[in-house]
Amino acid sequence: MTQSSAGRSSEEKSATPGTRERIVVVAARLIQRQGYVGTGIKQIAKEADATLGSVYHFFPGGKEAVAVAALSYSAEEFADLLREGLAAAGEGQGGPGAAVERCAAELAVALRESGWVDGCPVTAAALETLGTDSEIQRVCAQALRGWERIVEERLAAAGIAPDDARELAMTVISTLEGAEVTAQVSRSEEPLRAAGRQLARLVGTYGV
Repeated sequence: MTQSSAGRSSEEKSATPGTRERIVVVAARLIQRQGYVGTGIKQIAKEADATLGSVYHFFPGGKEAVAVAALSYSAEEFADLLREGLAAAGEGQGGPGAAVERCAAELAVALRESGWVDGCPVTAAALETLGTDSEIQRVCAQALRGWERIVEERLAAAGIAPDDARELAMTVISTLEGAEVTAQVSRSEEPLRAAGRQLARLVGTYGV
């Protein structure tokens, strides 16, 4: 959908500061709860208290463009959780294995408190768009690689050999993502908590 120059100018004047950010945050939460396919552009606009015109002003590419921004936002949220948790591990709180276990526990509690609906929007969108050469797939792949790099760097800093740190980081992220889906389906914290415990033991076998 495109707008005339006059329409864009009008939307620019009516869009209040923070409108773009509201759209992104609302879209991230809706994708988290409903998936990419189940989230419509009209619903995003309504819940963000924005007009459709302002959504298309900020995101001329429509729903996919909004989703890409929303998934990038969600990816950074989880990246912050990982950074904070792993940084705490370097401050005498049990090392990286214990930090991974704490991250898993935080995810378990947050999922339960949401009524088992606030899973990982990146995973949800990635699964819904499998087999497509889309920006959605690309941003999801970038998110996963980014999370892996955060874990890899912390493990390497703890003294794990680079190749082992890279493979172990992939294992950590893959396990947490899978455990979160299992926890949602079973409506139980235990898949995430068990994954955290086992990952901590695995990291511990490397002597850190």
